[in-house]
Amino acid sequence: MQNYGNSLIRDRFFPIFFKFAPKFNTTMKYYEAIFTIKPCTQDTSDILSTLAAEAGFESFLESEEGLKGYVQTDLFDRQKLDEIIRDFPIPTTAITYAVTEMEDKDWNEQWEAEGFDPIVINDRCIIYDARLSNPSTLNLQDSSLNAHPSTSPHLSIAIEACQAFGTGTHETTRMVVATLLEMDMKGQRVLDCGCGTGILGIVAKKLGAEEVIAYDIDDWSVKNTIHNAELNDVKIDVLEGDKSVLSHINGIFDIVTANINRNILLADMEVFYSVMEPNGKLILSGFYEADVPLLLERAAELDLHEISRKTDHDWCCLILGKL
Repeated sequence: MQNYGNSLIRDRFFPIFFKFAPKFNTTMKYYEAIFTIKPCTQDTSDILSTLAAEAGFESFLESEEGLKGYVQTDLFDRQKLDEIIRDFPIPTTAITYAVTEMEDKDWNEQWEAEGFDPIVINDRCIIYDARLSNPSTLNLQDSSLNAHPSTSPHLSIAIEACQAFGTGTHETTRMVVATLLEMDMKGQRVLDCGCGTGILGIVAKKLGAEEVIAYDIDDWSVKNTIHNAELNDVKIDVLEGDKSVLSHINGIFDIVTANINRNILLADMEVFYSVMEPNGKLILSGFYEADVPLLLERAAELDLHEISRKTDHDWCCLILGKL
């Protein structure tokens, strides 16, 4: 089952793929909306989950007939949701929904108690739940490692996630990690924009980056990144805020990573460019392959050129170079 989730703070969208309930703010009450989509396809589900964020929805679970969506009762905009469904961009799609108030319980405790299975990327990096003391005894998800038991990843990354994303389970995170694994990080200065759990900065540091600076708009992400860096015995300087925090940072960066959403990437790309070294690289993800032309158009305005790209299902990772 695929799960989706986002943070509505400043229009940040985080696609989440997890096998249990999304992360909820335990101090708030939630509605569950059961959406029936006909015909139900991956495209219609993706579009609905993205648009429904405008009506206050934070996260989604796929169901057999559509989606289950979750929204704080105080943030639910039913009128907006009705408008979204009425003006749905695929006119042949029929969408209905029913809303109920969720049971008052700590769903986060359930997710955190279960944790996540280890993820292996490019046969070189294993990302595992820090609460599981011996990841080597667990069932690895990478089939090539199962076929070649003697293969040993070069990097072991422990993550204790306080939100259900940024653990390497989603395509976008895996693609950025894979890109970092392919680069020579020795002596590089790296900036991680929207750090979440800190996984990208931790990977960069373990690959030999000389300095990693990260920032995020959410205080729990800042705390979680600091905590996970300590778990992995690496040093990352973490700031709280949006792109404006870069005005307080001295120097420029060899590599900038940003796994956020398309709109934020478009809005912040100029600032990313301004803090890049000549010939520096910008690694972008968090968007669909269909969004690439729009992002490349913005990149061209800034004299950024495409070096390469990765795709996984409908998701994409762009590697851009500074001219």
